[in-house]
Amino acid sequence: MAVAWIGSREVTGTEAARRAAELLAQSRCPVFSLDGDVHAWRAAIALAERVGASYDQLQGATLARELALFTGKGAITVAPGEVRRRADCIVLVGEIPASCRVWLKDVSGTKPDLAGGTGRSLFRVDSGRGAGRQVSSGGGIAQTLAALRAQLAGRSSSATVSNFDALRKALGNARYAAFLYSGAGLDELAIEMLQGIVADLNRTQRAAMLLLPDNEDAWGGALASTWMTGFAPRTGFGRGMPEYDPWRFDAARMIADREADLHLVMASRRNDIARLPRRPTAIVLSRTDAPVANAAVTIAIGEPGRDHDAVRYSHRTGTIVAQAAEKPSQRASAAAIIGAISEALPC
Repeated sequence: MAVAWIGSREVTGTEAARRAAELLAQSRCPVFSLDGDVHAWRAAIALAERVGASYDQLQGATLARELALFTGKGAITVAPGEVRRRADCIVLVGEIPASCRVWLKDVSGTKPDLAGGTGRSLFRVDSGRGAGRQVSSGGGIAQTLAALRAQLAGRSSSATVSNFDALRKALGNARYAAFLYSGAGLDELAIEMLQGIVADLNRTQRAAMLLLPDNEDAWGGALASTWMTGFAPRTGFGRGMPEYDPWRFDAARMIADREADLHLVMASRRNDIARLPRRPTAIVLSRTDAPVANAAVTIAIGEPGRDHDAVRYSHRTGTIVAQAAEKPSQRASAAAIIGAISEALPC
């Protein structure tokens, strides 16, 4: 099985790493698009610092929405374990990632043991089918949240919200209310509106938000980026120090505006990358058995947690966990390949 290609020509992994290092050394404005476990993010961020690159998550728009509240406003949050043990009123807001549904079903089917012996009520704000009462204005989630905030504060609203009285009563009786959401289901303004509702409730009672990330590896990367640089992704090292700017270092924008002259893509899942634009020059690390179309260098890697052991974010614990390989293979990890590229860079 081939492991690396320069263009469409099969080469050894060492030759491909050496060519990738040459391209990085020649680049004036490299940009990285990243997806992988925590080890892979750490290696890629270290390489970005060394070559003066900026980096973003591979499909960074959703992660940017999830990060915007934390980086711009601050939030009242709770850990998943506290939701399980304390939340006697759970409100799902928008669509919840499919990967979290088993955990959510498990939580909704139990009673909180630290809530004074009460049961648990469940509501869904413009969310899909599932347990709990649907709360909706029929005009979209932003309108529903705006109407909810106004009516919960005793102000009038032109929108009629279904099951509002039941939700208000449940929140009024709750010892701890938890609002669960994802960046895939809400835009930035809706997330900020939700935080406004939670802040209002905290004037008289306890309430908090729990983010269920759309992509757990992306959130793990955000945590790694924060402890390594002090900033979340979209961060750049172009001026020799880490700088955070979610517009300036948006990888998709930098490529569309032709600011970047080199694009390093780290995609740990099969079929994430099938083809790239001809410009800028691209280096691709992907779980692939063939060269990626239009890539100058393609290097095959394994999938974290499948081909090799991994360290990943878990929505069940709200922190980083170790994961053993499900089907260990000879495919190299992204961190190992990036390490080889780094070693091949000129001093």
